[in-house]
Amino acid sequence: MSHPFATLTPDLVLDAVESLGLLSDARVLALNSYENRVYQVGIEGEAPLIAKFYRPGRWSDAAIREEHAFAFELAEHEVPLVAPLQYAGDSLFEHAGFRFALFPRRGGHAPEPGDLDQLYRFGQLLGRLHAIGASRPFVHREALTVDSFGRQSLATLQDGGFIPQALRADYGALAETLLARLDALFAGVPHRAIRLHGDCHPGNLLYRDERFHIVDLDDCRMGPAVQDLWMLLTGDRHERQRQLGELIDGYNEFHDFAPRELALIEGLRSLRLLHYSAWLARRWDDPAFPPSFPWFAGEHYWHGQVAMLREQLAALDEEPPRLY
Repeated sequence: MSHPFATLTPDLVLDAVESLGLLSDARVLALNSYENRVYQVGIEGEAPLIAKFYRPGRWSDAAIREEHAFAFELAEHEVPLVAPLQYAGDSLFEHAGFRFALFPRRGGHAPEPGDLDQLYRFGQLLGRLHAIGASRPFVHREALTVDSFGRQSLATLQDGGFIPQALRADYGALAETLLARLDALFAGVPHRAIRLHGDCHPGNLLYRDERFHIVDLDDCRMGPAVQDLWMLLTGDRHERQRQLGELIDGYNEFHDFAPRELALIEGLRSLRLLHYSAWLARRWDDPAFPPSFPWFAGEHYWHGQVAMLREQLAALDEEPPRLY
């Protein structure tokens, strides 16, 4: 089976960029990206641009345009992020069967783990993002739910035969028990789904010269606000508690956080574990994946996943963090 990016050569990348009336200097640098393909392309007499080629079949055109519209809406409200560039009034383009977008190049560093001052400022940034995100819903983009991130992920793993035979029964039983717990958790904790960044790990929040900005809205979707917060926490329970306080203090300056959503954190972590394994399974026919994630095909990885599911079941019984 030919993989989705088999025909995406450097020459095609240059042709796509130049199809918009730009003149490249023929320099193409592939950047680290697995879900899509992303390149830095040199432009004659100007700063290089970033060209993002979307994985065929993942998002509809309407869903990608909705991502772009969200980025433009945030930019209009001066929320610092890297939004796509527009040419002739459009931001999504097609060339030789590939959909692509261009972005300005913006460098920066991921936040220092546990830095309280940075967390306060990132809280402000996410509060601003969510104040806009809560103003209207997405229509065309997938929501973060127990079904979409949990049950569909488990079905992918079981139907595809990725779980070693010796561990299938244990993994399946643990996952089903966990999903039943998550159904009850999400039903029992009132929360509002808003437009989110969706994949707000530290690598997608960057700073340079004391300026902070958001990158990569590729996973934006509807979900509870706390989804964009919990991945920024690190360390032991006491450290995470202090970090959470700073993050929420900054957040509340621009958007009211509902403390009851803190009870969803371990549930969201559980869904991310299932979804990540399923993501690898769904992409395994892409030749970029097996050499980059060789451990996915080994039994050791799945022993670890069984242990993590047990840990998550135990974590659901623990007292959730609180705001003081």
